[in-house]
Amino acid sequence: MGNIHPTAVVHPTAKIDPSAEIGPYAIIGEDTVIGARTKVGPHAVIEFATLGVDNNIHPGCFIGTPPQDLKYAGQKTRFVMGDRNTVREAAHLNRGTTATCETRIGSDCLIMAFTHIAHDCRVGNKVILVNNSGLAGHVEVADNVIISTQVGVHQFVRVGRGVMISAGSMVGKDIPPFCYAQGDRARLRGLNLVGLRRSGLPRQTLSAIKDAYKTLFLSGLLQEEALRQLKAAAPHPPEVQEFISFVEGSKRGVMRPTAEPEEVEA
Repeated sequence: MGNIHPTAVVHPTAKIDPSAEIGPYAIIGEDTVIGARTKVGPHAVIEFATLGVDNNIHPGCFIGTPPQDLKYAGQKTRFVMGDRNTVREAAHLNRGTTATCETRIGSDCLIMAFTHIAHDCRVGNKVILVNNSGLAGHVEVADNVIISTQVGVHQFVRVGRGVMISAGSMVGKDIPPFCYAQGDRARLRGLNLVGLRRSGLPRQTLSAIKDAYKTLFLSGLLQEEALRQLKAAAPHPPEVQEFISFVEGSKRGVMRPTAEPEEVEA
């Protein structure tokens, strides 16, 4: 217990790895597990949560605190975090409700200051959530997504892998993988070309993703007809199949492009 500051408050049921560090006036509440080499900064509050290894929790964060849901009545639910995440000052990450009993984020994420991840969200790996942005309840964010500052994501929205959402956007519908969204209400502005280039995908795969985007959103076809045309052209690279499956699985409806010129290269 040598790495726990004497002013920290630790619940008797908490399990803290001996290599973890707990800062001044931090509160480690009931039913909490802190993994190896994880650092918890001053005045942070963590409860009903499991944190993996090598996480860095900055001062004033609230992790695993009760969901902001009027139906919640104190039931035992959890927040689960993977490894090597950085959570900056005053971020609020709530535990789940009885709908799923769990809020979860993956590994290698950067959750910046004053952000909010609400109850029952599922956030993947290598996600960046920039200052003052927020995810409402039950939002799903896949891997390698960048959500810029002042973005609000509506409850139950899904954000596909490799998406980039521009600053100040209000997101009310699902965003397919590899796309770029902007605006209030946010609309697709093309593919996330910078992210795709950085991903190291083969040129043929990039071309296939661009062709799928054009067929679905720029061909003038109804969505069902465009999907049929894409599926008839199989086999596709896994990334294109992921794109198709995401659109087919949407319950809220898929975000559509703006009428302005698209950022999709030929």
